[in-house]
Amino acid sequence: MALDGDVAGGHELYFEDFEEGQVFELGERTLTKEEIIAFAREYDPQPFHVDEEAAGASAFGGLIASGWHTAAVFMRLYVDAVLHRAASLGSPGVEELRWLRPVRPGDALSARLTVLEAAASSTNPARGTVYFVSEVHNGRGEKVMTMKARGLFARRGGSDGPPRGGRKTA
Repeated sequence: MALDGDVAGGHELYFEDFEEGQVFELGERTLTKEEIIAFAREYDPQPFHVDEEAAGASAFGGLIASGWHTAAVFMRLYVDAVLHRAASLGSPGVEELRWLRPVRPGDALSARLTVLEAAASSTNPARGTVYFVSEVHNGRGEKVMTMKARGLFARRGGSDGPPRGGRKTA
């Protein structure tokens, strides 16, 4: 996506660059059995995440990734595709997170982020909030995770007046 070019701070994306309906394709990552087990042993050691035999006897019928692993993969893809080049100021949090289908070894996860709204801050003219929905799909095109969250982004020039594009003020 070509923008105004690199500006002070080395960022390409500022609050003004996020428009309602805009879609960011975030890339793809394939999960291996070894990665699924290693993540789960450290952070979510339930039997269907760490033990193939127990997983086979579970309601899932086989080894599956922790939902938190899926969320972490999404976050990595989001950082690599968007946040590493954005004037990100963090996030006030996730509003909704849904795991819709199990993720299995060998699944190629792809992610997409869609901007739902961009609102300039009413209390801090140097930033705005971007509300988005993200989707993660497996290689079969099945949606495995959705998330709605907000991100805070610096505005170009700080307090240089109202944002471009007639955005709402929050």
